Amino acid sequence: MIFHKTSLEDAYIIEAEPIEDERGYFARTWCKREFEAQGLSSELVQCSISFNKRRGTLRGMHYQIAPYEEVKLVRCTRGSIFDVIIDMRPNSRTYLKWISIELTANNRKMLYIPAGFAHGFQTLEDNTEVSYQMNEFYHPECARGIRWDDPLFNIDWPITDQIIMSEKDRAYLYWREGK
Repeated sequence: MIFHKTSLEDAYIIEAEPIEDERGYFARTWCKREFEAQGLSSELVQCSISFNKRRGTLRGMHYQIAPYEEVKLVRCTRGSIFDVIIDMRPNSRTYLKWISIELTANNRKMLYIPAGFAHGFQTLEDNTEVSYQMNEFYHPECARGIRWDDPLFNIDWPITDQIIMSEKDRAYLYWREGK
């Protein structure tokens, strides 16, 4: 695996290194030793998938608060997504900064999201599936969210004419209101 630092402190884009032959390819998407060598969390306790029927589906911006903040490793296993993370850690040099990356089944890139980050994505194709690995169990009492269209962040979502979103995600407050 190849680890690329992003402009956000402690967040990484990870590329699988496929070994190809006439049958296709084989590639690791997780290795405890390699994650530890990079100083990244190597404890995984839960894996989930998200299937999204329609292009334009937006999920986010989600995070968990202490004591159950979670590290996530996200990759797109079918279709493609515009993936966004925001550094919500007040003591970080990149506090309230965000980045986006396109994750696709074809590019096989993964996004390592540190604890204390908000995460969301928008599907770029119908029938898109996203795989998550987490280092913490889901604790609904610690689940939080930020509005996807918060002007503080001014995220430039690629699809604005037909956004499909849950009522829960639509009801999140702007960051300053929610503090």
